[in-house]
Amino acid sequence: MTNPLVCVKRVVDSSSEVVLTEDGQGVDGRFAGFTMSAHEECAVEIAVQVAAADGGAASVMTLGDADSVEQLRAALAVGCTSATHVQADSQAYGPADVAREIAAVVRDHEAAGTPHELVLLGNDAADSGDFQVGIRLAYELGWPVVNGVTHVSVSDGEVTASGAGPDGHETFRLPLPAVVTILEGGVEPRYPSVPGRMKAKKAPIEEREPSAEPVGPSRVRLVLPPPSPSSVEILGEGAAAAPAVVDLFEQLGVLSR
Repeated sequence: MTNPLVCVKRVVDSSSEVVLTEDGQGVDGRFAGFTMSAHEECAVEIAVQVAAADGGAASVMTLGDADSVEQLRAALAVGCTSATHVQADSQAYGPADVAREIAAVVRDHEAAGTPHELVLLGNDAADSGDFQVGIRLAYELGWPVVNGVTHVSVSDGEVTASGAGPDGHETFRLPLPAVVTILEGGVEPRYPSVPGRMKAKKAPIEEREPSAEPVGPSRVRLVLPPPSPSSVEILGEGAAAAPAVVDLFEQLGVLSR
């Protein structure tokens, strides 16, 4: 029986224009709304599938302010059965701080008789671009880790994780307990049903304080890349533009003579 823990984060919805805070330390979401990243949506789906495959239970946790409960309830609505909220300002926490808090939850749950043999995270933080938490968590716990996979299964005390690598499809086998970070694309996150949403609204959430004061992120500031240059060439008007269009199609390889 596998009881995975999946970690999510409340981040700005990146489907609209990205705007940074004045200090350059985060993404300003006042006008964009908030969500969890696509990587984490897939991690939640994998956690629910792994738990269902052998009679376990998937748990979800987050570190963030009071509004972060919204993302916990979104995970509860699609199959997670319990949730933990570490109440803190996520902007004040660097990757090492976040890894320490996740490890504290894992250890406390194990001491309480509900161990997590597998911890799943998104491959990277969608707002700050940190790729460090999974590796730092594995180091903190002394567990093996594999990053950037799209498929995960568990059998006979072993996790099999696979995904695209530089030389083709790669498959890794790790003994449990283990840490795995997920890339989107391997599974289709399920849509919450109405009963799932209603159940999630009433589900109790474990509230806890951080285990230690954060060291904080070491980044200087975030910087947005310059917009991609664009240009427009007018080929002509009406029928007079037809030869230029044909020439363009030939240049693109769409037509050949």
